[in-house]
Amino acid sequence: MKADRLLSILLLLQTRGRVPASELAARLEVSTRTVYRDVEALSASGVPVYAERGRHGGIALLPGFRTDVTGLTGDEARALFILAAQGAHQALGLDEALGSALRKVMAALPAPHRPAAELTGRRILVDPDRWLGGPRPAADLDELQTAVFTDQRLRIRYRHGGETRLRTYTVDPYGLVAKAGTWYLVADRRGRPQLFRADRVASATVTDAPVRRRPGAELAEVWAQLRRQVEERPAPVRVTARIRRERLDLAVRILGSALTGPPRTADGEHGTPGEYRADVADGAGDGWAILELGYPVLPAVRQLLQFGDSLEVLDPPEARRVLADAAAALGDLYAADRP
Repeated sequence: MKADRLLSILLLLQTRGRVPASELAARLEVSTRTVYRDVEALSASGVPVYAERGRHGGIALLPGFRTDVTGLTGDEARALFILAAQGAHQALGLDEALGSALRKVMAALPAPHRPAAELTGRRILVDPDRWLGGPRPAADLDELQTAVFTDQRLRIRYRHGGETRLRTYTVDPYGLVAKAGTWYLVADRRGRPQLFRADRVASATVTDAPVRRRPGAELAEVWAQLRRQVEERPAPVRVTARIRRERLDLAVRILGSALTGPPRTADGEHGTPGEYRADVADGAGDGWAILELGYPVLPAVRQLLQFGDSLEVLDPPEARRVLADAAAALGDLYAADRP
């Protein structure tokens, strides 16, 4: 552990310049006294490091000192070449910069680690887009990025889901988040956190006013709060449906977030939470599987029409009426003579 800590201190000083001992201690989760002992150990090993005490003091390397030590293990080197958000670099206009950075990292790697890192880049591919997601409208991130990195307020014209008109907001951005191939702007509006899908931002203007974030709030924690609100959104409309087993795989993928539990057989046997049993999926029993679903409002059950006669809502009666009315309207639409 001490060797890793010494290397961490060296790399931090090399990239940051003078760093207060208290900050190093907090980042390394040790005491300030331990940091000073580590600095003495680095100095004894020949690293030109020194400490300045006082209000504006800190720990620093002598000007001009650089080391080409990367400190990367074999696993760390491979991890750098598994790009978990490849689409993100393209959307941010950083594809060329990423390629250049990886070439520099490759050149700096210890020779024994280079073949494994290069092979990882050729053998592992991460695609952030989901199946059946369909084409997404392009999101213009230029102005959003500018506001995020310059800490300026942002004025946006935004269309909410299910609406056609645009609304104008002035927001205080925390940052951008890419989730499953979709970009979101995380920002405060009137002092309250809110999510904005980047592809619904019709226009964005960076203002001259500095951002007004809530004290102590950071992107990661604000995103976590907003994500919980979305994932824990109440679903008061509870629906029980049956679906033909051959369509069960597709239904689980499409209905995903609406499912309130694993599919079960007609006799009440459940699958493993988050999955479903092989006999539920593979045809044991009467050819049907039972689904339990939750929706925020009753009209949302019309999502189930896409499965045609492969899915039947069993309960509640109001959901059956919504689907029957929608199916009748479709029948009238396609039965009508067209000129």
